[in-house]
Amino acid sequence: MDDLVKFLFARIMDDHHAYAYVADTLGGEAVLDSHLPMLDLTEQLAHDYKAMDPSDARSAGLAYALRVLAQSYTEHPAYPHEWRP
Repeated sequence: MDDLVKFLFARIMDDHHAYAYVADTLGGEAVLDSHLPMLDLTEQLAHDYKAMDPSDARSAGLAYALRVLAQSYTEHPAYPHEWRP
């Protein structure tokens, strides 16, 4: 699961850099309807998972949620299909 969390953090950073480029190039209005809030929420869930004790009953559900969210990156070459929920 640690690899999945690292993968998600890397993809989120890539997406943030892409949005920053678009905002710098086209102006801030270009990203108003972006999925930046979803990236922030996904990043928060990944941080919560890392901080959570594995014995916490919620960890299995959070791990499943992270696998579901990671599916948006299935076309990325570093995404292994065994991560699919």
